Amino acid sequence: MEYITLKNSDLQVSRICMGGCPMGQYGWGDVQEKLLLDAVSEALERGINFFDTADTYGLGTSERTLAKALGARRSVVVIADKFGVRVENGRTFYDNSPEWIRKALEGSLERLGTDYIDLYQIHYRDQVTPISAVVETLEQMKEKGYIRYYGLSNIHQSDLEELAQYKGCFVSFQDEYSLACRKNETDIFRAQEELAVTPMTWGSLGQGVLTGKYDENSVFGKDDRRSREIYVNFHGEKLKKNLQIVEAMKPMAEKYKKSLAAVAIRFIMDYIPESVVLCGAKNPGQITANTEAAGWRLDEEDLKILEEISREQQEMK
Repeated sequence: MEYITLKNSDLQVSRICMGGCPMGQYGWGDVQEKLLLDAVSEALERGINFFDTADTYGLGTSERTLAKALGARRSVVVIADKFGVRVENGRTFYDNSPEWIRKALEGSLERLGTDYIDLYQIHYRDQVTPISAVVETLEQMKEKGYIRYYGLSNIHQSDLEELAQYKGCFVSFQDEYSLACRKNETDIFRAQEELAVTPMTWGSLGQGVLTGKYDENSVFGKDDRRSREIYVNFHGEKLKKNLQIVEAMKPMAEKYKKSLAAVAIRFIMDYIPESVVLCGAKNPGQITANTEAAGWRLDEEDLKILEEISREQQEMK
C-alpha cells in the first residue's frame, strides 16, 4: 500500500480509501452486511487504513456498519465522515448551520461508536451559512476533541474565493473524478494549489463502469440507482464512450497483470500526484481488485493513451 500525510495535518492515510456509500445498503442493488464486514477486514489486511462515510448514507446505516466492522480496530484507522445533507419529513436539503453541525456530529459519533472523528467534511455547501460560521464551529469541535481535522467536499471554482481566506485550515477536499468523468479536473488542480489541501476523488470507478463488468446489455434493478438516467455513465452515448475506455485498459491490465479497476485507479494516482482515491466496495473481491492499484506506476505511453481517450469525456453530460 502507498501512504501520504494529508495536508495541514498529521494524518497518515492509505492512498486508496474505502468509500462507505455502499455500506449504507441503499441504492446499490444486492448488498449483504456479512460481505461488507468482510470487505472492511480485507481492506485492513491489504493496508487500507482510511475509511470514508457520511451521515446521509443509508441515513446512518453506513456509519453503524463501519463501526460494527471495525470493532476494537477503530484506533488503528482514520475515519472521514461528512455532514451537511439533512433529511427531514421526506425532504432532503443542505444545512451547514452551527446548530446542525453540532447535532449531526453528535449523531455520527454515537453511530460510529467513537468519541472522535479524524476528518469531518462539509458534504455540500448550503449557500446560506457564512463559511466563517462553519469554520468557527468546526474549530470549537476540534478544540473539544470531537474532531481532529476538517475538510471539504464537492467544491468548485466558484467556491474558491470564499474559501481562500481559510487556506491552511482545511486538510482535504473531495470531488467526482475518474477516467469516465474529468469535468472537474481544472477545479481539482486549482483547489489543490490555491487552498493547499489534499484532493480525494469519489466516483473513481465511474460507479463501477470502469471495472469491465458491464456492457451495453447490462440491466439494473429498481433497487440500483444506476438504473436511473441521472447516472449517465450507464446510459446512451456516455456508456458507449466508457466502454471504449474499458477496451483501451484491457491490454494494460494484461500487461501489468492487474485488474481493470486497478488500472483505472492507478491513472488517478499517477495523474493527480498526492491524491487519495475513494472506492466503494460491496464485497472482499472488490477490495482485492482495487488494492492491486498500489505499488506500481503506469508508463508514460499508457498514461498518455488513457489521458487522450478520456479527454473527450470531459464535455459529455
